[in-house]
Amino acid sequence: MTLPERDPRIYFAAERTFLAWIRTGLALMGFGFVVARFGLLMRELGAAATNIPLTTSGFSVWAGTAMVLVGVAVNALSAVQHIKVIRDLNEGKDVTGKPSATGVALAILLAVVGIAMAVYLVMIR
Repeated sequence: MTLPERDPRIYFAAERTFLAWIRTGLALMGFGFVVARFGLLMRELGAAATNIPLTTSGFSVWAGTAMVLVGVAVNALSAVQHIKVIRDLNEGKDVTGKPSATGVALAILLAVVGIAMAVYLVMIR
């Protein structure tokens, strides 16, 4: 039995998808870092303006750290998924028509985080 001819465009498309996931993970980590440091900036600006020590709940630090960890998880899961896709392509399996488990999980997680942030913003006003 001979293996079907491999079209390099399929492998390049898989690599582009993998690189897009890496970019998404890096963006989440970068944004998480900004969120974590934003709370520190606001605390420093408030303390300098009023000369009254301010206490914070540290929400931005926890939220930012969580986003950094989500970015790390996205990068790790995308690497595992890319290896699986390449293995399936090498074995001649059809990889089309399957939803991206990483994409669906990330979309659901970000929707939940967005709702939580909206509730938090309404509660602190």
